Amino acid sequence: MNIIVLVKQVPSTETKVRISSQTHLVDTSEIEWVVNPYDEYAIEMALRLKEKLGQGTITTVSAGPERVRTALRTTLAMGVDAAVHVHDPAYEGIDPLSLGRVLAAAVMRQPFDLVLCGKQAIDDDMAVVPQAVAHFLRIPHVAVVPEIELTAGSPDVIAHREVEGATEIVHLRTPCLISVQKGKHDPRYPTLKLMMAAKKKDIPVLGQAELGIDPAALTRRLEFVGDSLPPGRKPGRKLEGEPAEVVPELVRLLRDEAKVI
Repeated sequence: MNIIVLVKQVPSTETKVRISSQTHLVDTSEIEWVVNPYDEYAIEMALRLKEKLGQGTITTVSAGPERVRTALRTTLAMGVDAAVHVHDPAYEGIDPLSLGRVLAAAVMRQPFDLVLCGKQAIDDDMAVVPQAVAHFLRIPHVAVVPEIELTAGSPDVIAHREVEGATEIVHLRTPCLISVQKGKHDPRYPTLKLMMAAKKKDIPVLGQAELGIDPAALTRRLEFVGDSLPPGRKPGRKLEGEPAEVVPELVRLLRDEAKVI
């Protein structure tokens, strides 16, 4: 079983967001970059599948600038076997559809049975790239899956897909792509031994020459015009006094000012 896990490097949720006065976009100079949390769940699913089946390889693939290699080494420290960095100036600024084309080309360079990825990235929340990759690979896909079932030697996959108020059971066959939702197993932490080994592992870079995609086929239909922080909240009001005095005033405020009753 050869498993490919697509990962994205995103800002940590603990990062304090600042808007640049020059670009009017998020200032990335002080951002802490991490592996997308949903992709971590996909990695954990892949590792558990390999442990259960007792064989196979896991390769992580990520597209982006040089800093992405840090995220890939984190995945190696979590226990994956290999990592691939997709990077080329010709790919900068492409839209999610073209990114799906590029990642699909990277996946096709090696044998694969199963492609896993997070259901979405926490920075833009678009949830588009997984479906685009499956489209260009011409394989079936299932989205928002916290659990799957596989049997060694069998191409059959059973995906437990979350839908509103229920669980949908989907049967499909490998090769296929599954985007992963948070499941019952938390992602494991990198170990010191694997962290040391990850520093020594080679991470090949795939660019335009290796993937053979004509830059003219890549589109840039999405334009980021600017970012802005949400408006500040008005300070709350504190009513003091005995309940008999405070309750009528609270009811009046909720009715006349907040207009919620």
